[in-house]
Amino acid sequence: MDPPIDQPGYDIVGDIHGSAAALEHLLHQLGYRASDRSLRHKTRQAVFVGDLIDRGPDQIRVLSIVRDMIATGAAYAVMGNHEFNAMAYFTPHPSRPHEHLRQHTPKHIAQHNEFLKQIGNGSADHADVVAWFATLPLWLDLVDLRVVHACWDGSAMAGLASAVVSPDVLVAASTRGSDAYRWVEHLCKGPEVRLPDGFDFLDKDGNRRVEARFRWWESRPANFMYSCETPGDVDLPDLAIEAVPVMPYADALPVFFGHYWRTWPNIDATSHTACVDYSAVRGGPLVAYRWSGERTIDPSHFVAAHAASHVVGPYVAEPV
Repeated sequence: MDPPIDQPGYDIVGDIHGSAAALEHLLHQLGYRASDRSLRHKTRQAVFVGDLIDRGPDQIRVLSIVRDMIATGAAYAVMGNHEFNAMAYFTPHPSRPHEHLRQHTPKHIAQHNEFLKQIGNGSADHADVVAWFATLPLWLDLVDLRVVHACWDGSAMAGLASAVVSPDVLVAASTRGSDAYRWVEHLCKGPEVRLPDGFDFLDKDGNRRVEARFRWWESRPANFMYSCETPGDVDLPDLAIEAVPVMPYADALPVFFGHYWRTWPNIDATSHTACVDYSAVRGGPLVAYRWSGERTIDPSHFVAAHAASHVVGPYVAEPV
């Protein structure tokens, strides 16, 4: 059964990462049709949570769809860490000749190489897309709901003052140790905490980590065992985290975010927070949340679509 589409509202779409087929299937399932030079819905708007690029096979097609939808008023989008990194990778360092704000190390090249191959490294199209990335806000406050790529951090937003990344902010936020660096890290990549001595793990790309992502959306007291994002085989101690990077989200408005590579159909949501990233580029579905004015998250409003021709319908919560 198709999800309801007769109420006005927003469809918050998770990290796409160049999965154009999944995006087209999901938008069709949600009732978006070709009209006025883009895909659009009669009563609703899409909101993309960022990470449009890197990894997937059809990044140019994804950018074309999303840009056309935004240009015609059919959608909004926020900046993800991959868009921010693409800007920094492309931009020369103002005081270090022959370097860029994001250094062209083997690790960074590997992370970004699929996008560079598809767009044409250094091409006019490359410059045009990076300039468009700079127009994407770091967060959206749409009166009754909020959208950010990785973390809703009011202190970081106040520090930056503007949701738009200016050239000066891009430089400052690419300088490790600066306030702007920390603020953008929180919003685009999520806050992290240093693990206790003797604890580390390998991330999904095989890099050894001594810091872990902090589950800022949890309202319970910060604790290494329950508040840190690590692979399932990593056991962390049941100890309080003294240096909490951000306060847990406690506002009454719902906030939607991506970034965290959840596994469908294990919904990660609280009453006022919801992750919409379910690993679309690594075998999972592309997921959207259909928001129609509710003040608390309703698990039945999640909709998922795989890149294959069939569509996974609305999420149905399993009995407890």
